[in-house]
Amino acid sequence: MEVLRTEELTKEYGYGENKVIALNRVSFSVEKGEFVTILGPSGSGKSTLLHLIGGVDKPTQGQVFIGGHSIYKMKNHDLTIFRRREIGQIYQFYNLIPVLDVKENISLPLLLDHKKVDRGRLQELLEILGLEERADHLPNELSGGQQQRVAIGRALISQPKLILADEPTGNLDQKNSLEIIKLFRELNEAYGQTILLITHDKKIANNSKRIIYIEDGRIIKDIKR
Repeated sequence: MEVLRTEELTKEYGYGENKVIALNRVSFSVEKGEFVTILGPSGSGKSTLLHLIGGVDKPTQGQVFIGGHSIYKMKNHDLTIFRRREIGQIYQFYNLIPVLDVKENISLPLLLDHKKVDRGRLQELLEILGLEERADHLPNELSGGQQQRVAIGRALISQPKLILADEPTGNLDQKNSLEIIKLFRELNEAYGQTILLITHDKKIANNSKRIIYIEDGRIIKDIKR
């Protein structure tokens, strides 16, 4: 079953001689349960692509469909709710709320949605993430790797259709990077979580089952492993 589809996705900045084409007619799809990496150098358009898929920015032209819904045909309020419920987003910087503990940071999407937190689901996530003993700690009491695990838990708590990870190991040392990527593999293999991850690091990309290579705003290769 198709979770994500992009059609002719294009993003341009500026006009005339100053126009920059950051993304040029990018089309691809992702099936439920796939772990896909977008691999490319700095400036290749991969972050722009992820922002458009996540509804953070709007394309110059083209469409993004998630779970069959055309996200750019939604009103802003509806898109905000859809993103919170159906798209889990993980960034290089953890963006945790400093005054909330681990449990509260993970539960934040549900709290913003005025939904009751499933304590069983929360406890399961804490165990998967290895954060049981840190559940009551604030972000400044955690290591970088632990903070990123909290961010992953926050992305997962709503059981979204799609996880978008933007250079999730970019702010971590090698040991923590390997642990985070191992966690992504486990979430994909054991729980069937659909993941789209971007990176410039081929070693990170090699942990996924499919690599889409992007350069100068275009897809140049799409390889299933």
